[in-house]
Amino acid sequence: MTTVFPARRSFHAWLVALALLIGFGHPGWADETNFPPTADILAANLNQKADPGVDFFDYANGGWLRRNPIPPSESNWGISKLVQDELYDRLRRINEAAATQKGPVGSDLRKIGDFWMTAMDTHRTTRLGLQPLQMELARIEAISSMADAMEVSFALHPLGINAFLALGVGQDQKQSDLMAVQIAQGGLGLPDRDFYFNKEKGVSHIRQEYVAHLARLLHLLGRPERPARRMSKRVMEFETSLAKASRKLEDLRDPEKNYHRSAPDDLTRTQTPGIPWTRLLSTHQLHPEYVIVGQPEFLHALDVLLRKTPVDTLKEYLRLRLVSAYAEYLGGEWEQENFAFNHQVLAGEKEPRPQWKRALDAQEQAMGMILGRRFVTEFFPATAKKRYTDLVLAIQQAYSNRLDRLDWMSPSTQAKAHEKLQSLTAKVGYPDHWKDYSALEIGTESLAQNMMNASRWQFQDMISKFGKPVDRTEWNMTPQTYNAYYDPANNEIVLPAAIFAVPGMRDEDLDDALVYGYAGASTIGHEITHGFDDEGRKFDAKGNLTNWWSPEDAMQFQRRADVLAAQFSAYEPLPGLHINGAASLGENLADYGGLLLGLDAFKTTEQFKRGKPISGLTPIQRYFLGYALGWMTQQREESLRQHLLSDVHAPAKWRVLGPLSNIPEFHSAFGLGPGKPMWRSPESQVQVW
Repeated sequence: MTTVFPARRSFHAWLVALALLIGFGHPGWADETNFPPTADILAANLNQKADPGVDFFDYANGGWLRRNPIPPSESNWGISKLVQDELYDRLRRINEAAATQKGPVGSDLRKIGDFWMTAMDTHRTTRLGLQPLQMELARIEAISSMADAMEVSFALHPLGINAFLALGVGQDQKQSDLMAVQIAQGGLGLPDRDFYFNKEKGVSHIRQEYVAHLARLLHLLGRPERPARRMSKRVMEFETSLAKASRKLEDLRDPEKNYHRSAPDDLTRTQTPGIPWTRLLSTHQLHPEYVIVGQPEFLHALDVLLRKTPVDTLKEYLRLRLVSAYAEYLGGEWEQENFAFNHQVLAGEKEPRPQWKRALDAQEQAMGMILGRRFVTEFFPATAKKRYTDLVLAIQQAYSNRLDRLDWMSPSTQAKAHEKLQSLTAKVGYPDHWKDYSALEIGTESLAQNMMNASRWQFQDMISKFGKPVDRTEWNMTPQTYNAYYDPANNEIVLPAAIFAVPGMRDEDLDDALVYGYAGASTIGHEITHGFDDEGRKFDAKGNLTNWWSPEDAMQFQRRADVLAAQFSAYEPLPGLHINGAASLGENLADYGGLLLGLDAFKTTEQFKRGKPISGLTPIQRYFLGYALGWMTQQREESLRQHLLSDVHAPAKWRVLGPLSNIPEFHSAFGLGPGKPMWRSPESQVQVW
């Protein structure tokens, strides 16, 4: 889970005026469209015909899921989409008002309005077609050698295109106060390397469709159909070779094995004689003493592959990477082709989403923090910020208590774990300091041009951090993002305001049982536990990659974690496709730990102590149902297949079934015993925290 922007005083004043102009309601959470404020969302969602001991996910969420099939324009539908729809409505009103008011040139108000009007002018977008990319296409056309191809690939980095490889600037994992140049595997057009090799029928179909998709893109670029088909196969062969050299999803999760320092000249001399790193990096004004290479064997294989691949193939590969990245912003046939493969084939969507939603998605990517400041002004009041800040403290205390009770961890490791927990920073709701976006150019020339301008600004902002002190106040998610993350380099959890929203409900109407399950377990406890999962535990209190565990404790941890990995590897959501227990281990450990921490914290509340039922549900039952509410999602088969092959998170249903089956209090709360699929015997349960 993984960028922040200050508005000026004039922008804040406009926000206040805008709130009065468009008549927003109470500063609570959500428009009251799905449920009246007094409704009990947990009881309303139940499938009373389901047995909680057989399928707790269906029992908790099945009522709502059966009443709400996936809309044709979506690949999945559930809690996050409901929250997002409420956000869409608010952000649309902000944009429409900004477009009408037309603020001063260069102001945030003007940028919002200009972006919106340009994105909504679909006729102009279609008429311009490929025109916004002509300069970059000409650059690619001029390539005459492998060296030229590498130089052009670096020129495409500011446009967000990781052709051949991925490059960026970020904290040095072993010296978290330094910003270092980082190079990693990349360059694939399909979501992950396993898409190129997995023999499951659906994945084989995706490969066939991908080659056909590349041929259609080449035809739109002006190639005759038969040459386009031939070249698409050559590009697929090139990408497959890149994929073969790439590490698997689970192998990318070991930070120690994906950390290799090298001087740029040494990297050229020892690994990639055909890639002059010092000169290429200087094109981005980067002159590092060392770079951090994630996967050296990939770079070596890339160097060999580049030298034996015909230049024409490299040129077509780069053209395809460029137009694939911007096709959705080019209108007409480009947009249609992008939808046909990336949304229909890969995700199973039946029809495009409305243009206004796609415009807001693009705007979120380009300038989301500007809108984020507006969002928190109206919809994340001080009372909500305090509630969730206090909940963070309660969860931290619960973890501290659990560390004290561990009988398998030695006192020395335990002391360092306490130090890391006490050093953890929690960012709740929104940034304390908003980044300056004044240098970002947003106009009315074209949607694609605005997206390119935004990408260049973001790239330059990233590059400018090299050689400067680390800004530990920065956020990598906007406040209106329904997500959260743990950053090991900063030893921090970041909790955007939107992650606490329950659709159709005001925060003040939510009982503690629901909140401690929904926010305390699945978000706050989850993210804190990431600091101690199989990957996060390798970073110390200051965010440095270093071993602070005794060998015996590390072995004990891994042995216990392996139980959870094996449990998840046994799940088979689609015939022939199992959950990758090794790749998803960190997320599954965080879910399991979050549930334990949330429950411990909830047991200290008055609601738990009183034990009074609501809607016939006891407080502890409501706690587990609140957790399940956070994963109330159903997805199409195509989307599920993509998820299983390219995501380190298990699908939503199994994020409920898996961890809950290991918790004795869950078994007691719903009267489960031997013979029920949701019950595990004590000796087979995970015992980590």
